[in-house]
Amino acid sequence: DGSGKTTQVRKLFSALQKRQHPVRVVHEPGSTALGQSIRRLLSARKRTPARPGANALAPIVPEAELLLFQASRAQLVGEVIRPCLHNGITVICDRYIYSTVAYQGYGRKLDVKLIDRLNEAATGGLLPDLVVYLDMPPEAALKRKAESTDMSRFERETLAFHQRVRQGYLHQAAADPARWFVVNALLPRS
Repeated sequence: DGSGKTTQVRKLFSALQKRQHPVRVVHEPGSTALGQSIRRLLSARKRTPARPGANALAPIVPEAELLLFQASRAQLVGEVIRPCLHNGITVICDRYIYSTVAYQGYGRKLDVKLIDRLNEAATGGLLPDLVVYLDMPPEAALKRKAESTDMSRFERETLAFHQRVRQGYLHQAAADPARWFVVNALLPRS
């Protein structure tokens, strides 16, 4: 968050299109009707009831959050990603299984081995050819996002949470260097 990921996804998509390469961008959660519904659930802000006894939107417990991401991912892989790949279309995915390991495993401190099993089940073992991780210290990323008026509930998490998330990404990158390309997101933008 705040590293410029969305901007880089757009640039890559545009570059591939200019070369007339068939390409599709997908987002997690999202890019399907079910994914959009789950995205709304996950991004809903906690509301305080207007009157005593009224229903409030309760925080999502980490385990439910994990399973919502997995449901969205399973639908996305089955409905969009696999059919695209089958038809020779390159897929650029804005977040995937590695985000769940980083955010729910490291950030929320859920069992990473369980997350790996759920990722396997949701994707049928489908792995990307390349993972690009835009790395920057959480303090810098949060400073960038603080300038935004629309911060997600993840972006509102503590600095310690974001530090654990970054460590989750870096740990995964170190474990699979042939698949991961880590970019210093503090480099000047071009």
